Amino acid sequence: MELQRRRSISLPQILATWLLLMAAYTGPAECIRKTNRFHGEDEDDGSGAVEAFKYSATACRAHTASLADFGGVGDGATSNTEAFSAAVTHLSQFASDGGGMLFVPAGRWLTGPFNLTSTFTLFLHRDAVILATQDMNQWPIIDPLPSYGRGRDAAGGRYSSLIGGSNLTDVIITGDNGTIDGQGAFWWSKFHGHKLKYTRGYLIELMHSDQIFISNLTLLNSPSWNIHPVYSSNIVVSGITILAPVHSPNTDGINPDSCSNVRIEDCYIVSGDDCVAIKSGWDEYGIAYGMPSQHIAIRRLTCISPTSAVIALGSEMSGGIQDVRAEDITAINSESGVRIKTAVGRGAYVKDVYVRRMYLSTMKWVFWMTGNYKSHPDDKFDPNAIPVVDGISYSEVTAYNVTMAARLEGIPNAPFTGICVSNVTVELRKARKLPWYCADVEGVSSGVSPAACASLADQGDGAQSCPFPTDASPMDDVQLQECTYVKAISA
Repeated sequence: MELQRRRSISLPQILATWLLLMAAYTGPAECIRKTNRFHGEDEDDGSGAVEAFKYSATACRAHTASLADFGGVGDGATSNTEAFSAAVTHLSQFASDGGGMLFVPAGRWLTGPFNLTSTFTLFLHRDAVILATQDMNQWPIIDPLPSYGRGRDAAGGRYSSLIGGSNLTDVIITGDNGTIDGQGAFWWSKFHGHKLKYTRGYLIELMHSDQIFISNLTLLNSPSWNIHPVYSSNIVVSGITILAPVHSPNTDGINPDSCSNVRIEDCYIVSGDDCVAIKSGWDEYGIAYGMPSQHIAIRRLTCISPTSAVIALGSEMSGGIQDVRAEDITAINSESGVRIKTAVGRGAYVKDVYVRRMYLSTMKWVFWMTGNYKSHPDDKFDPNAIPVVDGISYSEVTAYNVTMAARLEGIPNAPFTGICVSNVTVELRKARKLPWYCADVEGVSSGVSPAACASLADQGDGAQSCPFPTDASPMDDVQLQECTYVKAISA
């Protein structure tokens, strides 16, 4: 297929203008994007007024309950930790009988961390806000992840995530764009002040679980990462808005970690770290655990992250990363479009990564790779554990107001190989003698402006475009059901 250069800039300009307006007029704690995925209708069956909520999910539940039924108080001040725990425990009895759904009504529901159960839906009303408590005593300390060997912020354990669960099957977290607010400023201040003994908790973390569906929510101001499925499979994250100040520490958006069969789509993320980061363990601990992240599709992602990447692979990738497909990605005011981060001591591999149709504006780098990311959990890593980076394809990329097209740095005597770049147009904010920097990388290019470095040999404008798989991703055949929850309206 002959390459066609993109010469019209109307679509990226329109998208960039829209995103800039969103960033200018949207405060990170105030903006809640409303959607029409979930509708309320008042009905009357003759026995009293009811409100019927219709929504789409991977499964509907036979048994339902409201948080208010368990003593929940949505005044923003009363702790609801016990109410959430009691409600989940009650609904867990229906796991083999059609499952249970917990409805969180309109209100501000202050709570400490709580865990979910299998065959279960957590469902937020459009005006419901789950508020994370700022009482540190309500955040249990749990063990570090075995594939990391320690916490990310500090050696040792970590605080529990706000919404968690382990060894679960069929878990749904959804709603009518209801909100989960981590009230993270409290944690960011302590982190910057070096006042934390343990690693900050995440907003949502599900471990060792299968069939996870997270959709149609707004996540605000997480203490650290927002959505962290780990050691899990068959995951869909769809229609999620994630907002945090752009200089908040480590507020990554969506981080699949040692996970397989993942679909991330139609998400809007403003954060202080990577919008999507794919991980699989840290140095010798990740090598020993040996669980890769693989078969991951990312589609229609919109990102603003001035200090980090739109999509990152690593740096913790010691279980391996393979078969990542990203397409239709839009970003402004972000440090890099795609970043691969690894180091000697990581071992394993990053391979078969395919990216196409990216529209970027105001970037430091479009592409960034480094084999010298020096963060290690301790000094026990194996200096002979050399990671392999191979089979990386970028095509159909348009970028404007960019400092440098790419910075690609492999590992001496272990170059990154199989890099393909095609049909890429980068407009630099000012002319540079070296718009591309390449060291210890090998590959090909075609239809690239400004021209790629010599180690990415130019194949000419008539060359084939870089590959992108034509087979379906494992999660493409996931079917959604139309569900209804009926709630009585108080007189």
